[in-house]
Amino acid sequence: MPQHPTLSYPLSAVVGSDDLVLALLLAAVAPEVGGVLVRGEKGTAKTTAVRGLAAVLPPVEVREGDRFSSDPRDPADVSPDADLVATAAVVSRPVRLVELPVGAGEDRVTGSIHLERVLASGRAEYEPGLLAKAHRGLLYVDEVNLLHDHLVDLLLDAAATGRATVERDGVSVTHPARFVLVGTMNPEEGELRPQLLDRFGLAVDVAAPRDPALRVEVVRRRLAYEADPAGFVAGWAEAEQRLADRVAAARAARAGVHLSDEVLLAVAEVCAAFEVDGLRADIVTARTAVAHAAWWGRTEVTREDVRAAARLALPHRRRRNPFDSPEADDERLEQALGEALGPDQQPDPDPDPDGGPDGGPDGGPDGGPDGGGEDPAGQHHPPDGPPRPEVSRPEEQSEPEEQPRPAGAPAGTTVSSGDSFRARLLQARGTNRRVSRVSAGRRSRAESTTGRRVGAVAATDARARGGLHLLGTVLAAVPRQHARGRTDGPLRLAPGDLRVAVREGREANLVLFCVDASGSMAARRRMGEVKAAILSLLLDAYQRRDTVGLVTFGGDTATLVLPPTGSVDVAAARLEELPAGGRTPLAEGLLEAGRVLDRERRRAGARRPLLVVVTDGRATAGPDAVRRSLDAADRLAVTGVDCVVVDCESGPMRMGLAGTLATRLAAEHLALGAVDAAALHGLVRGHAA
Repeated sequence: MPQHPTLSYPLSAVVGSDDLVLALLLAAVAPEVGGVLVRGEKGTAKTTAVRGLAAVLPPVEVREGDRFSSDPRDPADVSPDADLVATAAVVSRPVRLVELPVGAGEDRVTGSIHLERVLASGRAEYEPGLLAKAHRGLLYVDEVNLLHDHLVDLLLDAAATGRATVERDGVSVTHPARFVLVGTMNPEEGELRPQLLDRFGLAVDVAAPRDPALRVEVVRRRLAYEADPAGFVAGWAEAEQRLADRVAAARAARAGVHLSDEVLLAVAEVCAAFEVDGLRADIVTARTAVAHAAWWGRTEVTREDVRAAARLALPHRRRRNPFDSPEADDERLEQALGEALGPDQQPDPDPDPDGGPDGGPDGGPDGGPDGGGEDPAGQHHPPDGPPRPEVSRPEEQSEPEEQPRPAGAPAGTTVSSGDSFRARLLQARGTNRRVSRVSAGRRSRAESTTGRRVGAVAATDARARGGLHLLGTVLAAVPRQHARGRTDGPLRLAPGDLRVAVREGREANLVLFCVDASGSMAARRRMGEVKAAILSLLLDAYQRRDTVGLVTFGGDTATLVLPPTGSVDVAAARLEELPAGGRTPLAEGLLEAGRVLDRERRRAGARRPLLVVVTDGRATAGPDAVRRSLDAADRLAVTGVDCVVVDCESGPMRMGLAGTLATRLAAEHLALGAVDAAALHGLVRGHAA
């Protein structure tokens, strides 16, 4: 949802996202919790809520001219600019919301040499990055799952330690970097790796409300804001001020909240019963429980504070792989909470951010002498604000309906997959030299701006993407020194001598699965083995940061069951639901795969594709099915797409049809059993590049 360029949508006006708002506020009350990860589909107010948080945070005091925003009242918060601003006036300013673009480089995040001043004066001077700018404020990363792994690691380390260190380009600087880190993401575009997921203190899954009255209210408020941003913000000014006062009061009261040994033991029992790794979960849960108690005006942490904290701090820490069911985690958490804390007493009302600090609605926009009243319909509303309908609690809302099978998907018997295993590494052939279309990953070889140095080229070469290669530049200039008249003194350089490093690393690919779902694959044991193999390859794709898609063919047609996406757990779910039966339209499957790859090839930033065809090679649908399937294979081969055919044929009598198909596709032919890397005793690790 677009925001007004100067007026953010008020956080107190956000409706239908109680858990999201509560998590953001608790992270603001206790920044050492470690930030918030917000996961949800597009259009669920993720960005709106984050941007609204900055307006309700207490202002900060800084010295004028201090680029690092250090606290002049805190002797431990030492700024690298301390000597320059020691006598500067202390001023108060609003908290900054610093947004980190997904395409930002490491220099932009941590800071680097101020190039303009180096060229003008010859003196190296450090230019602070976004981490310094975000100190004592908010650092917001939209689509954090698309951020390069090493940048995510850098952000989370800074958030955990409260400091950032820069050691490069002749610069050695350490500066404070304490901020509330908030990342938002759409899981359909790819998940965060588990070890990075664990570094976020709190995580919230958000979805559009299903209650019609609540949806109407969300739309009504949004339209009112877009029609008159200034008037809408003014109408919620009192509610925003009450919320800001409550955040400030909770921050001040947090130091006086007592966490008893009994409650701390309950935290440990919940974390142990939930089987989380390490002790970070215990620490974050305890800190969040203290913040929650302060938020509700309590001086003692209760078991209900622990319960609220655990629901925000634990579920995202237990997932062992991307295919674990979140619903199973929720059930396990409720069981662990019940065993350690007893039944849920629910002493607090819904986490309405406008409510009073005593845990009730008094003082909030919904009640009290200064909090508005009721309209003739009996609906509560804040002063000068839009009406707020009575809506059901989340647990009272109906369960989402089961998603229908995609149109054209084959009907038949659904067989569960067997256990997954460590899959053999499948790679695209050769080295991708189109650096502009390389996505960092761990699958196929590619030239990139990172990785090991494999050579140097002239700075004017189309392959030049990295930094200056000093040795290559010197070696290019040495043979020309006599012609340039040098007999002694410094090396004489010319623009044509400049060489740039060529680096080779690994890229992520688009792995498109084209799966035979016909009757010839429907034997229970056989289909279970096929699904286990594909599931293992999907897990491998997740670990290597690939994009995946799924085409199936069976009956009379082929279906794009899952368009290319970074969310391999969605692909795994579609695979489990895949039925098998009917004839084998192999030609249609190959043609559909070709159409998908052609569309993806035209997209900006398209990844190099790897097509994985899983079939026994039979073609039985339609007239002249075999000839049409081989013609379709020839058409795919002409495009040059890298392809692997996983042969699912079994039994003593084999026709070798999948091998023929692989030959026509110019593809690697791989038996189903060879997908398991362990079955090869470690001797084969993918086909030659």
